[in-house]
Amino acid sequence: MDLMQSFTQKHLKAEPPVVTVGDTVRVHLKVKEGNRERIQIFEGTVIAKKHGGIEETFTVRRISYGIGVEKVFPLHAPSIEKVEVVRHGKVRRAKLYYLRDRVGKAAKVKEAL
Repeated sequence: MDLMQSFTQKHLKAEPPVVTVGDTVRVHLKVKEGNRERIQIFEGTVIAKKHGGIEETFTVRRISYGIGVEKVFPLHAPSIEKVEVVRHGKVRRAKLYYLRDRVGKAAKVKEAL
C-alpha cells in the first residue's frame, strides 16, 4: 500500500488546475508529432468531473463544425500544459450530459456573476 501511495504522491501536480462543472475552459495540451512537440488548444464547456486523486478526470465539450466533440482529460497528466478558465458558469447539476441533446443557444450555460 505504501508503494502505491508513494507513486501517487510523486506524480500528483503541485498545483492542479481548479476547474468546476459549467466552466468554459481552454486546455493547453502537448502534442508530439514525430520528433516535434507543439501545444494544441481545446476550448469548451466542462460537463463532468469524475474520480479523485491521481485518476481524476474532467470532460470538455465543444461544437466543431456543427458536430459535438467531447474529450476526457486526466487532471494530473504531464501532457496538460495548463488549463485557463475563460468564464465561470452557473449550474445546478454535477453532470451536464443534458447539453448533448440541446442545439444552438439552448446548449449554452449561463455565466455566474
